[in-house]
Amino acid sequence: MSTVADKLNTSREQQNCSTLIDYIPYAKYLGITAEKQDSGYRFCLPFADKLVGNAALPALHGGVVAGFAETAALLAVLMREGTQHRIPKSVDFSVDYVRSAGAHPTYADCTVVRQGLSVALVQVNCWQKKPERVVAAARVHFLLDDSFLAPESPEFP
Repeated sequence: MSTVADKLNTSREQQNCSTLIDYIPYAKYLGITAEKQDSGYRFCLPFADKLVGNAALPALHGGVVAGFAETAALLAVLMREGTQHRIPKSVDFSVDYVRSAGAHPTYADCTVVRQGLSVALVQVNCWQKKPERVVAAARVHFLLDDSFLAPESPEFP
């Protein structure tokens, strides 16, 4: 029997972001993976034809890139200490598209710029081929209010 809070804490303790990804349907649909880095996690969005927005190029749909950035930021906050039993709620999201995201895997590096008692700010750089080749930059504010405490039930499968 595992509650949402138990899963969050176990994933944090084991530094295993993959178990959280399995419980986020959109992340699972996109095929997001996570790799532990010295400074946090690097998230990967593998290329898939279903994610193409412009078949002539081909290029990833802008909404997919934005959704990937926001999901990566959420996972980065969930894996940090100090968010125990809290489910972050996105309250502000801004994305700057730098260039077209082609038919390649896309990576996201997240930096938690500031995390207070009730708000976290995350900067996300999405890139392809090399980190200097940024395709989008995003900023996300999350509310870490106690009203979003992870419930002690229902159970996870």
